[in-house]
Amino acid sequence: MTIRYGLIGAGMMGQEHIRNIALLDGVAITAIADPDDTMRDAARQLQGGTARAFADWRDMLSADLCDAYVIASPNDAHHETLRTLMRGEKPILCEKPLCTTLDHCREIAALQATRRAPLWVGMEYRYMPPVQRLLETVQAGTIGRPIMLSIREHRFPFLPKVGEWNRFSRRTGGTLVEKCCHFWDLMRLMLRSDPIRVYASAGCDINHLDRIYEGESSDMTDNAFVILDFANGTRGMLDLCMFAEGSRWQEVITLTGPKGSVEARIPGPPRFFRGELPESEVAISDRASGIEHVSTIPMDPAILAAGDHHGATYYQHVRFADLVQRGRGHAEVDASDGVWSVLVGAAAEESARVGRAIDLAPHG
Repeated sequence: MTIRYGLIGAGMMGQEHIRNIALLDGVAITAIADPDDTMRDAARQLQGGTARAFADWRDMLSADLCDAYVIASPNDAHHETLRTLMRGEKPILCEKPLCTTLDHCREIAALQATRRAPLWVGMEYRYMPPVQRLLETVQAGTIGRPIMLSIREHRFPFLPKVGEWNRFSRRTGGTLVEKCCHFWDLMRLMLRSDPIRVYASAGCDINHLDRIYEGESSDMTDNAFVILDFANGTRGMLDLCMFAEGSRWQEVITLTGPKGSVEARIPGPPRFFRGELPESEVAISDRASGIEHVSTIPMDPAILAAGDHHGATYYQHVRFADLVQRGRGHAEVDASDGVWSVLVGAAAEESARVGRAIDLAPHG
């Protein structure tokens, strides 16, 4: 039996979902909804032309063509879409961030608590193969108890989107929500604790300063340092630069404990390497011997070509499809994870504005 997916949002990320779902057995996209004619038609053509297309996702729901839904619409559209979908009992995979405000995230989490069907939040970075290798190394006790986590992302600016929606904090939640929710999620996962304090220094210094859209200029942070303290005494740091597309490693994630460290080194998208298929690395440094062991992470070229996240979208869909096909179980990245990632991002945005650390109240 083929599981029928409905895709809400057919832009850049929606089309990445299409390419990755096409690599799976037992699932198919049967409906695509997007108000933009160009994106909707391009997505349907990419899908193979068999999916029914809708300008309004509400009409898709009324047609009842789907067994599960994937939401890849702009961030500020998630709240209304989720509220409507969650009246039913069909599985949902919603792209990050869950919503753009903490209040909306809490509302969605409360609604999800009344449902049986899973809500999965699209935190793809968990499923990058080098991140999975890093997690396996930590779980094996190789570095001992994790104490410090450093994440550096030096990358390209935000890409063009329909209506330039990703240029404005009011529509995205701000860079430290929109982009960095991935990193707050990874920090909680890797340090096995919840953050209690956030301090951020950030600016909008280079990108999009000369772009005016309908009389409004971009206010999205393009560089930041952020420090988090966690309840178990560990700490994490983010070094973000979004005008560094010349970097060999787009992400470098280093986790250190009393016995050594493990570091995942992840290159940028293949299009920046002129046809080369870049390989990620994982380096394990032993404190006692002072020796570093480096291994590369091979990737299936078809999976690598299906998106900009080094296979993460594919591996996430493998797990989500298994959950949907089993008809039971819990999302690996649930509504609570979605709330926490926005809680931290919003606190980081506030900290950068006011110039002081923000203590985090329990979000439950």
